[in-house]
Amino acid sequence: MAMMRPVLPVFDYLVNQDYITEYLCINKDKPMLNCNGKCYLSKMIQEEQSEKKQNLPAIDLKEYPIGFVDILLCDFSDQTSIKKALPSMITREPNPYIGSVFHPPNV
Repeated sequence: MAMMRPVLPVFDYLVNQDYITEYLCINKDKPMLNCNGKCYLSKMIQEEQSEKKQNLPAIDLKEYPIGFVDILLCDFSDQTSIKKALPSMITREPNPYIGSVFHPPNV
């Protein structure tokens, strides 16, 4: 949805370009700029982006602990510390449950 938001002012500009050029354009007294309402479009996109930034909730990163910090602090030269830090699937230890659930169909 974030990528769709700038599309709405652009679509509105394309549909109402004649009206925007004639009545809402800031540079209508300067025809050599060939603005044709693009100033109004850029203003609407900036308002949309600032509105989007205001609506974002503040995230406190202290509430979301990072789980891989313990892995980074272990000594990777010692294999026992790796087995303690990483789950069995990553260290390639067999898990009997996976073989009992995921298998080819019986014929």
